Amino acid sequence: MRTCGLIMGLFFVFIPAFSPAEPLHSPTWGFYLDLPEGYFYESGDGRDRFSFASESGGIVDLAVYGPGVFESPEALARDIRERLSSRGDISPYTYQDKRAALGELHISGPGGALSGWVLCTELAAEGGPPPLLAALAYGPASRQDLLIFYLSALDSIVPSEAEKYSPGPITEFSYPRGEPVPAALANRDLKALLGENDAEAAGALVDREFAVLSAYLNSPLWKEAWIRFYRALFKDAYERLADFAFVFERDWHTRYMQDPSQSRGNVESEARAFAQDALTWVQGFTYERNETGSDFVDLISAATEGRGDCDSRALLWALILARNNIPAAIMVSPQYSHAMGLAQVQGPGAVFELDGQNWIVAETTANVDLGLIGESVSDPRHWIGISLIR
Repeated sequence: MRTCGLIMGLFFVFIPAFSPAEPLHSPTWGFYLDLPEGYFYESGDGRDRFSFASESGGIVDLAVYGPGVFESPEALARDIRERLSSRGDISPYTYQDKRAALGELHISGPGGALSGWVLCTELAAEGGPPPLLAALAYGPASRQDLLIFYLSALDSIVPSEAEKYSPGPITEFSYPRGEPVPAALANRDLKALLGENDAEAAGALVDREFAVLSAYLNSPLWKEAWIRFYRALFKDAYERLADFAFVFERDWHTRYMQDPSQSRGNVESEARAFAQDALTWVQGFTYERNETGSDFVDLISAATEGRGDCDSRALLWALILARNNIPAAIMVSPQYSHAMGLAQVQGPGAVFELDGQNWIVAETTANVDLGLIGESVSDPRHWIGISLIR
C-alpha cells in the first residue's frame, strides 16, 4: 500500500540504471510495437512478417503490404476476414491523419475457436500510396481474460514517428478526442484546451493497462511490466496535455521575468527554476488514490482537478518538463510504495543514475525543494528508473 510519507533529508544517491527490453522497431517501415511482457518472437522474415506468441496462448501477427497492394486499410481488413473465414464487423476510421480499420475476429477451426481483433493502418509514405500494416491479436475464444492483452498490444502500435507520443489507435477508435474545449489548470488561474473526450479516454486507458499490469504481480517480468505501464500512460497524455504544458510555461515565464531576484539569460538556471515551479504546483495537489480501480489518477484528471498519488504527480511533472524541452523521467519503488520525478537540471540535490546520466530527484508529495528526498527511502537497491522519452 502506498503511503508516500517521508522524513526529509539531503542525500547524494547514485543508483544503478535498469534497462528493460525496448519495443520492436521496424527500420524498413518505421513502425513501433510495444507488446505486453511475455510475448516472444515465434516466426517471420524479420522484415514484412512477424509472429509473436505468449505462454498463455495469445498470438500477435504483423504483416506489411507494399504501396498499392490494397486500396485501403478497410479493404485489407476485409480480405483478412475472408481468408480466415472470420465473422465480425469492420469499422474504418481515421487515426492521426492516417486511414485505419478495426475489425473483430471470430474464427472456427479444427484446433478450436479463436477470437480477437485485426487492426489495419497506413504507414508513413514519402509519396504515392502508403504501405499498409495488418496487425492481428487473438487467441482461444475460451480465454476471455486475454482480451485486454490483445487490445493493449494493438494500442501500442505506432505507425510512424509522427505518432510516437500520441494516444494509441485502439484508444483513439474508442474515444475520439472530439472538439477542443477550454479547461482549468488546477490551482492556477489559467485555462488551456483539451479534447472533449480526453479525460474519459485517459481514465479508460489507465483502467485497462492497470488490469494488464496486475497479471504480472507474481511474475519475474514485473519490473518490465511496471515500466511499460508508466510509459503507456505518458505516451497517451503527452499530446492531450500539450496546450496545458504550453500555458503553464508561458505563465511561469511571465512571472519569472517579472521577479527581480532572478538572473536572466542563464539557460541552466532557468530550467531549474521552471522545474521547481512545476514541482511546487504538483506538491499542492490533494493526496488521492483511486481506491476502486487502478490506484492511479489519470494525468488529465490530475492536471485539471489537482489531485493524485505520488506516481500520478511524478508522471505529470515529468510530462510538463519534457514538453518544455527539459529531459525528465520518473523512478518507482515497490518496496517503498513510492514514486518520484527525475530531471536533468543543474544544481545541488540528490541524484539518480539512469541511462548512464545523473538526474536530480523530485519529491512530489512533500513541500520540499527540488533535490531533497526522504531519508527513509534512500536505499538505491529499491528503485527502478523509467525513461519516458526514447
